[in-house]
This record gives sequence, structure tokens and C-alpha cells, in this order.
Amino acid sequence: MTGSSGVRGQKLTQTTAVLVMCAVLIVVFSIFLKGFLTLGNLFALARNISILGILALGMAVVVIGRGLDLSQVASFAASTAIAIILMNSGYATPIALLIGFVMAIAIGVLNGFLISVIEMPPLLTTLASSLAVLGIVRTTAVQHYVVYLSKGHDEFLRLGGNIWGGVPISILIFAATAVVVHLFLSRTVIGRFVYAHGDNPDAARQTGLPTRPLTMIEYALCAAIGYIGGVVMVAQTALMHLQVAESTIIFDVIMVVVLGGVSLVGGRGNVMSVIAGTLLIGVLLNGMTIMDMDVQTQNIVKGIVLLIAILLDSRLHPRDEETSKQGD
Repeated sequence: MTGSSGVRGQKLTQTTAVLVMCAVLIVVFSIFLKGFLTLGNLFALARNISILGILALGMAVVVIGRGLDLSQVASFAASTAIAIILMNSGYATPIALLIGFVMAIAIGVLNGFLISVIEMPPLLTTLASSLAVLGIVRTTAVQHYVVYLSKGHDEFLRLGGNIWGGVPISILIFAATAVVVHLFLSRTVIGRFVYAHGDNPDAARQTGLPTRPLTMIEYALCAAIGYIGGVVMVAQTALMHLQVAESTIIFDVIMVVVLGGVSLVGGRGNVMSVIAGTLLIGVLLNGMTIMDMDVQTQNIVKGIVLLIAILLDSRLHPRDEETSKQGD
């Protein structure tokens, strides 16, 4: 099994490079883009990257375990939509949010079961589950694509507000989530199992690690952390638009994870990798928005960046006979 010290040195180099690129981009935008370095824009940037970062933290857990979850956005969209409906129906906010949370975890566990027990490919499994989840919610519970939160939930909406002179609460939620995920991956037995599972699944299985339950835990955590991002999104906008699952957010999340240094071959990366990738992509998206780039041009830029991230990952972490066994 690959030594952890070597892995740490390698990912530190990539993470540092991404942070340097982010710093350069900030300097360039500050010089050439009017309004970029204003307090209002910086707070808006923090608000936007917080949701992206939370989603990326969940995705990182799965990718470190040598998986991929394309259903994360559909999962939190459907789960938060159900929570909103329950809140509008008179359920207490904590109860409604808890039901949505359990629903998100159930989707993650189902994905993990299909992948680890039925041995279905992660990419196709999570793509199919995202379509199924959205379809079921649309036909059984949601009449329209947009689910609005009714009035009378001011306490909940404060999660999407600001404190301390304009600092978004969402960035504090991102920071708290990052700390929890870091402690989980670096200080718990299950966290170390996730790295071992991603580094070499066959060796992990032969040494007695419960790889099937572990896979279910990884996908459940991805969905659960993604749900937190969805709750923050609802608190900021007082609605959930189910078509968010058809947007490019999931590819932004994957781009953040891979670019920051969480390898698609598994077993490599950490929370600092996610933070670095989130900062770079967040600054890039913010700059393109200020430049008033149309959606098509932004997608071209993001596509190029994603290709560069995958190329960088393949160069730093080449696939061998073991890593090529990862499910497509």
C-alpha cells in the first residue's frame, strides 16, 4: 500500500500550486476588474464559495474512497424540497430538516449498496439514481420545479444571512464543516479506512476491512454533507429550484475536488485540497461574472479548467493495474 508520507508531499505540492494560482488570479482581477476588490463583492464571493465548498467536502470523501457521486446535487435538491414542503405544511423546522436529512442519507446508502453489493459502476449508478430521485419527487410531491418557502421561518432564514458587519453565516458553516470532515478523515478509524479503501481496495479487503459497508458510509456522507449545502442554499434564497440538478454545479464540484489535489484514483487528498480548489474556482467564477461572460463562454472556460485538472491528476497519479480497476 502506498506510503502516506509520499502521498502527503505530492498533494501538498499540488495544493500549494493551486493556492499560488489563486493568489495570482486575485491580483490580476483586482487590477483589471473594477469592483472585484470591493467589500461587497468579497462578501458575495464568500457566500458563493461556501456552498460550492460544502458540496466539494462531501464529494471528496467519496473520491478519496475511489468513487464518484453524480447524484449529489439531485439528492440535496430533492431532500431540501421535501423539507420545505413539510415546513410549509406546519411541521416544526428541526423535524422537517431532519426528515430531509434522513432522506439524503438514504439516497447515499442506496447508491453505496448498488455499487458495493450489486457491483454496479459508480458513474452510471449515481447518474441513474439522480434521474430516478428527481423523477419520483416530481411525480409524487412537487407540482412545480420551484418550491418556495412560505413566510414565518425567519429563524431558519438567518442561516443565509450575515453577521459581524456583513460576513456571511454560510462561510462559517463551510468552515465548521471543513473542520469536522478534517477531523473525521485524519483522526478517526473510519477516516483512515476510507484512505486505505481508496488506495488499494483489494488489499483493504484482504486485510479484513469491511469495504462494502465502508462504501455505503462514504456515499451516505457525501449525500449528508451535500444536504447541508442545500439547506444553506435554501436559507439564502427561500426556495429550491429542482432544475439545479440539471445545471453544471456537479461538474464545478468535481472540478474543485480534482483541481485541489484529491485524486480520482483514490486514497489521496485532504480538506486543504478542497479549500484550495474552492478558492481558485470561486475566484474564477466570480471574475467571469463581473466580466459579464455569457453562460456558454463560462462553460467553455470551466470545461477547459476541468480538463486541465484531470490531466494534472493523471500526470501526478498515473493509473496502474490496480487503479484501472475503478468502476466507470
